[in-house]
Formats: sequence, structure tokens, C-alpha cells
Amino acid sequence: ELVLEAARKAIPKLSFEQHKGQAGRIGVVGGSEEYTGAPYFAAISAMKAGADLAHVFCTKSASPVIKSYSPELIVHPLLDAPKALDLINEWLPRLHAVVIGPGLGRVDSILSTVKDIILALKQNETPVVIDADGLFLITKEPSIIHGYTRGILTPNIIEFRRLSKALVGTNLPCTSEDLSGSITETIALSQALGGVTIVRKGVDIIAAGNEVATMNEAGSPRRCGGQGDLLSGVMALFSFWTHNSAGAVPPTLLAGYAACLLTKRCAAQAYRKSGRSTTTTDLVAEINSVFSNTFEQ
Repeated sequence: ELVLEAARKAIPKLSFEQHKGQAGRIGVVGGSEEYTGAPYFAAISAMKAGADLAHVFCTKSASPVIKSYSPELIVHPLLDAPKALDLINEWLPRLHAVVIGPGLGRVDSILSTVKDIILALKQNETPVVIDADGLFLITKEPSIIHGYTRGILTPNIIEFRRLSKALVGTNLPCTSEDLSGSITETIALSQALGGVTIVRKGVDIIAAGNEVATMNEAGSPRRCGGQGDLLSGVMALFSFWTHNSAGAVPPTLLAGYAACLLTKRCAAQAYRKSGRSTTTTDLVAEINSVFSNTFEQ
């Protein structure tokens, strides 16, 4: 309740005095020939939760596809361009928070560009959320994010296991039935990364150094693809808001908690309506009502 209250306070009120961009300019780095849905879901979810602008930085072949999903998004076909970093660097200072990884793929040359993007975002002190193939990069080179306390990693069970093996040196079982054991493991990973926040999906444990929050929301039994992309998109937006709002709770912990709560409740509400047919598009449609009922009471 304390964390929820702090999250509510961080959310900027809608007003007629604000101009375009003040509520959030969010970036998503990802999108490849095979994977175009993931960056779309991350970007559109940030907008539906209240961001003013969402930019997607993807490969050339992914760009027309993502553009065709929605006119709301600004899509830059730059990830595999010659001098990609120089071109993308022109945009980075304008962004308030960035998601790295949805639909990124594992092509070495692109991962090398993404590494440089993360280093540039750190220089700018921009909040960063890293998911999916972005976590593959961090598992290989943890020093990229180590010690960056404005960073959040969002591993699922398998990604968490790989990160723990690489950083803590522990071989974890597939699932930890024991909540206190899971909390200890999550804190250990956050500390091994120098205080980077870990949002451990599935069990919804959020650890920022020594501080931890857990969530007991049922969500939905549907495990369709794309829900993690919705999560990462709204988490980046919340991270911008919470870093702009002074409070006792670490901003990344707040952002992780608020985004998990919103996503779980969207999933539950969508499932009540669509049941077995629920897909992530149904979750996105619930963002407004869930946001309003959860954060604007």
C-alpha cells in the first residue's frame, strides 16, 4: 500500500497547461525482420498509459511493418544502418526513458550498436528498462549495466536463471516454490549487478539493492506472447515519472511495482472478457480503465 501510494503521487496530473512531450517521450530499441510485434506492444502500451510520444528504433526491414500497425508511433529504421550509432545518438537526449530489447534479435553487429546505445543513455542518466534479447546481451557482458541504478532488468524464469549463473554463480532450479528463497535470489542478483533493479517476472519480485517489493496479484492463466512487452513499455514510462518525483522509495522499485500491478490487472480484466482467446491486444485495450481504477482513485 505504501508503494502504491508513492506510485500514485509520482504520476503527473493531466492538465490543459502541459505541452506535448511533458508527460513522456519514450524510446524502444528493438524490432527485426522476424519480430515486429514486440516493439509495437512496448511502444503503444507506453502511449496508452499516458506517454505523449513513443519512438521505435528498429532495423530497416522491420520499419514499414511496425509503421503499418499504428500511426501513433514514430519509427526510425536505423538499427542496421551504416553509422547507426551516430544517427540514433541525435535522438537519445530527447528521450525520457528507453526500453531495450523487444524483438531485437541476436545479430552481433546490432547487439554491438545496442551496447553503445546503452552506454550513451547512461551518460545522459536516462532511465533504462532491459528485456528479452537485451538481457542476452547483459548476460554476456554484465559490465554494460553494472552499477547503473537507473537501470531495470525484467527477466522471466529462464532469463533469471541465466543471469544468476553468470553473475552470482548459482545454478538455480527452474522454479523456486519458496517465496523467501526467491526474494533472497533476486536481491543477490541485484547486488551482484551493483544495485541495478531486478523485476523477476512470474513471481513479481522487485529488488533494488537491499530493498524489495512483492506482489500478490493473480493476473491471467493465458501466457500469450507480448505481455512482457506491454510490461516493459509501461515500466519505462513509470520510471520517467518516478525519477521526476522525490520520495523515500527508490524510483526504479516504484516503477517496477506500478508496471507489474498495471499489467497483471490488465491481464485479469482482459481474461474475464476474452477467456481462452485473450491476446496482448486485449490487454492494451484495458490499460485506460485499469490505470484509472488503480492509480487515479
